[in-house]
Amino acid sequence: MPQGQIAPGAWATAVPIHMHRGLCLRRMSGQSAYRTPVPSVGDSKSEYTVAVKVDTKIPSKKKSSTGKAVSAAAKKRRMLLTLECTDAHERAAQLAGAQCIAGVDEVGRGCLFGPVVAAAVVLPQDESVMAALRGAGLKDSKQLKEPERERLAAMVRACALGYALAEVDAATIDRINIYQATRLAMLRAVEQLQPQPDHLLVDAMQIESTCSQTKIIYGDALSLSIAAASVVAKVHRDAMMRALDAEYPAYGLARHKGYGTAAHRRAIAEHGPTPLHRMSFAGVKR
Repeated sequence: MPQGQIAPGAWATAVPIHMHRGLCLRRMSGQSAYRTPVPSVGDSKSEYTVAVKVDTKIPSKKKSSTGKAVSAAAKKRRMLLTLECTDAHERAAQLAGAQCIAGVDEVGRGCLFGPVVAAAVVLPQDESVMAALRGAGLKDSKQLKEPERERLAAMVRACALGYALAEVDAATIDRINIYQATRLAMLRAVEQLQPQPDHLLVDAMQIESTCSQTKIIYGDALSLSIAAASVVAKVHRDAMMRALDAEYPAYGLARHKGYGTAAHRRAIAEHGPTPLHRMSFAGVKR
């Protein structure tokens, strides 16, 4: 076996990167990492999971510095800000034998209106490119403001070896449910991708692809490839919502992008749903 190569199926404990040449995940305060098997990339059925275990339970008396109770959602947002988006998972896949690695993510899963959109992105496995993307601030699109997303999406599209986008419409979401629709959008994006990858890094899901894959919890905050897919998908879907705002001006799509804000719900109650609303979602169905 070549020096530095990890045997397929071997166990790698998540430890700081300078201590282990295989799969690595930064250990931070308040988090623990599961032992994770390194896959055999040549095995099309290979799948493994990287998870960051975070305690989201908050004592009822927990207070912020202002004296107000801290919600679980606020605690999760703070935790996500501590995660470091790197190419550690990409390098782990390379050590396992992967040569073409794609990051896969979705956007719009929780919306009341419009399609769920997925992107698949193959970044060059080049240290200088990865360092440039990281230095430019590439991370989970939800943590970025719109101008930052637009700038980073353009940067990703310019340097990517390939990227693809796929949509699954509201009618299909209603028919097969949002979880399956999300997996379908991801699969379609991967199938359209050129060059075809031999390993996938997928945000929190496993898809029905013949390609080996790694399901990474909070992947869009931990993997540069998944973050790239997150940003490309978000910019694409937001542009779609701005265009549809002209067709359905009463709903404020350009502002909330189809998410279930109070203003959006009031517009649905006043005007009724459009053909592009997800009729099976609470807040739309009657």
